[in-house]
Amino acid sequence: MSFTIQDLMAALPGAFRPEKASGVNTRIQFNLSGEGGGMWIVNIADGKCTVEQGQIENPAATITANAEDYLAIAQGQMDPVKAFMGGKLSVKGDMGMMMRFMQFFKLPS
Repeated sequence: MSFTIQDLMAALPGAFRPEKASGVNTRIQFNLSGEGGGMWIVNIADGKCTVEQGQIENPAATITANAEDYLAIAQGQMDPVKAFMGGKLSVKGDMGMMMRFMQFFKLPS
């Protein structure tokens, strides 16, 4: 059984490191296409992280990628900068926040 986007999103709250996100209050939209993808909202506020399926208006940033590519990025198998430069990952909105985003989590490798 392979690790899926649903597994990744379900793992985020437990992998959240509030000390790395001190003072952060943000909402990130994920639009992940392809098999197993979907639309996801990651809320970070008051030292907590919650994740839900859906779409919001005016997120701090929107990440668009193929679900398989985003899983590879999250698991450290694909460099996010190379994915961005190669057009496999699109980010709209607060780029500074997105540069810090993965540091807010300790995900299993």
